[in-house]
Amino acid sequence: MSAPSSTLIQLPLFPLQSVLFPDGSLPLRIFEVRYLDMIGRCHKAGEPFGVVCLSEGREVRQRASQDGSVKPSGDGFAHEAFFPVGTLARITKFERPQPGLMVIGCVGAQRFRVQRSEQLKHGLWVADVELLADDAVVPVPDDLRFTREGLQDLVRNIELSVEQSGEAGFEMPLLQPYRWDDCGWLANRWCEMLPLNPELKHRFMALDSPVLRLELVADTLGQIGFTASPPT
Repeated sequence: MSAPSSTLIQLPLFPLQSVLFPDGSLPLRIFEVRYLDMIGRCHKAGEPFGVVCLSEGREVRQRASQDGSVKPSGDGFAHEAFFPVGTLARITKFERPQPGLMVIGCVGAQRFRVQRSEQLKHGLWVADVELLADDAVVPVPDDLRFTREGLQDLVRNIELSVEQSGEAGFEMPLLQPYRWDDCGWLANRWCEMLPLNPELKHRFMALDSPVLRLELVADTLGQIGFTASPPT
């Protein structure tokens, strides 16, 4: 699957109606035939697969409608399309609770840009992709400090709520280690938590500048009424 440069050849893709960010957590229940074999092979080989966000179609493959309300592809199934930038997903948890079902946990790794994609006859997408550089580590500027403090407060409140409820087996939505003074990491975590539409999340994720991404997150927080705490 790997090529000598910063590319991956024939990377298997998993189109979703959501966006996976680097260092983000992604739980999945796998039951479609086209993905059961793919995930099994990736897990056995210790290799990642690619997560891309759908721009057309659904996560579960469906037949095209006869009335034309669901656009067909060449094989009679509904047309699927996805945005060009995705994220490698590395499997960290793998279970088979029953035949025909896999329950996996993944963590987001490096971003990539799709150069060429192909849908195989059984519905699986594969692509040749260019790996994108990791975000540069940039400290959070003073004028964006409220985004860090706000997320810290949110995490503390979640931890306190779990502690008080005594809920066993709860998994935090943010994976450790926490990198509070890293613009890219902070922006990505906010993007996961905020109720943004998938297209907007993809646009944020695809940005090369972690500072710009955090600035846009700060603007979004302002639009929903989240503002900096008063100085103490």
